[in-house]
Amino acid sequence: MYTGVNQSDQSERSDQAAHVAASARRSGCDSGGVTGESTPSFPTEWLSLPELVELTGEPLGRIRRFLDEKQLVGSRRDGALRVPSVFLVDAAPLGTLRGTIIVLQDAGFSDDEVIDWLLSPHESIGMAPIEALRAGRKSEVRRVAQAEA
Repeated sequence: MYTGVNQSDQSERSDQAAHVAASARRSGCDSGGVTGESTPSFPTEWLSLPELVELTGEPLGRIRRFLDEKQLVGSRRDGALRVPSVFLVDAAPLGTLRGTIIVLQDAGFSDDEVIDWLLSPHESIGMAPIEALRAGRKSEVRRVAQAEA
């Protein structure tokens, strides 16, 4: 069972995160929208499952469980399933992301549409929903998600 992260593990993970992000950039993973819409997106790197394993220190089975349990959502890019790096905080899934993903999927959004919605700026929020979630504005984001869905 995971009980926490000590200082050296945290530093190691930060180094790994920088390495993984650089690798994603080299592989041509940009921050564009998934569904092909021309809406500007919140900038992010796209991480493959092996990169997520390296970054989080979790086994591949646990990463897949994050996806199955809607703690993360991914999209096929360049043939491989990839997850926006902005969905992670301190090498773990953003805690407030799961409920928002569920609200949007219950309204009929596909995984790609969920990602686009989270990364695209919304006038009613004043920023991209993922940025607002990372800033602790979960209730506002979910209210907008329910209204738009």
